Amino acid sequence: MAGKPGTLARFHPLRVTAVDRLTDDAVALTFDIPAELRAEYRFAPGQHLALRRQTDGTEIRRTYSVCSPALDPDGPGQLRVGVRMVEGGAFSPYAHKEIAVGDVLDVMTPAGRFTLEPQPGHYAAIVGGSGITPVLSIVSTLLAREPNARFCLVRSDRTAASTMFLEEVADLKDRYPTRFQLVTVFSREEQQAGVVTGRLDEERLTHLLPALLPVDDIAGWFLCGPFGLVQGTERALRSLGVRRSRIHEEIFHVDNGASAPAPAATAPAHSTVTATLDGRSGTWPVQDGEALLDTVLRNRSDAPYACKGGVCGTCRAFLVSGEVRMDRNFALEPEETEAGYVLACQSHPATEKVELDFDR
Repeated sequence: MAGKPGTLARFHPLRVTAVDRLTDDAVALTFDIPAELRAEYRFAPGQHLALRRQTDGTEIRRTYSVCSPALDPDGPGQLRVGVRMVEGGAFSPYAHKEIAVGDVLDVMTPAGRFTLEPQPGHYAAIVGGSGITPVLSIVSTLLAREPNARFCLVRSDRTAASTMFLEEVADLKDRYPTRFQLVTVFSREEQQAGVVTGRLDEERLTHLLPALLPVDDIAGWFLCGPFGLVQGTERALRSLGVRRSRIHEEIFHVDNGASAPAPAATAPAHSTVTATLDGRSGTWPVQDGEALLDTVLRNRSDAPYACKGGVCGTCRAFLVSGEVRMDRNFALEPEETEAGYVLACQSHPATEKVELDFDR
């Protein structure tokens, strides 16, 4: 994982060493990691980086998954992320049109829990579009470091021309022909052989997956991509008897209204939040309607966050005491919320006093 346990994620200026065009609407950015920072950027396969820029006096942060394999125990000399263009986006158009080799960007140390540390077993992933990015890191690391592991990748894309990391995945198939199973589904392009063209939905996956691999023997399922694909795949797996603890999810795109916030509970008239960050604590009043992350940021600018949309999980914190209401959650696993973790960007106080610990 990134850094040492209990160490707050930090930004460092990193130089861009490569900008590779993957498709018409996707690029890969490679960053040089100086020797003195390699330990801080040590990462688990599947983690992401937050990139930061200032525009018109406003700070913009976006997270992008690392696609590099995690092979150097001393930390990486380079890190590569995939960036797909989002129409009207605040960062991806800048990445596609302006970032060039030699530019220096603010890059946060790795974060995220959509990870797999290499160990023997049979694993599988179902991904859509840019959801391949963290899984590419996971599968390339697993197959290189663990000779007794196998992996099945089912990927869905619109067309072959829109497929990110096409050559990298093909190279894995050539390198590990007996341990890497690849199934490609195009939703808008006919294929000469293999799986029939079309969208991967719950019904189709319920029939497809048992025909591809021994569902009961899979040690871990990794689902990544648009909200609809991930949710439909989870329902299909549950209907096939897969335990929820074996399913790991990361959402890349959430449609508006995909999860409407629950009706707001009556908030206390005066609330305070106590937060521990990097070993230091403070207590501050929460303004009316304010998310706890925003309260903390007004007083501690080093509070970790990226998307502020309940998707990336960068602002994950342990609820030490009090109660909160989360508007939405697309980042935390059920076992994390049951253990007491919340997303600070989506949490509002439901008691007069709330205490959060960002270091746990």
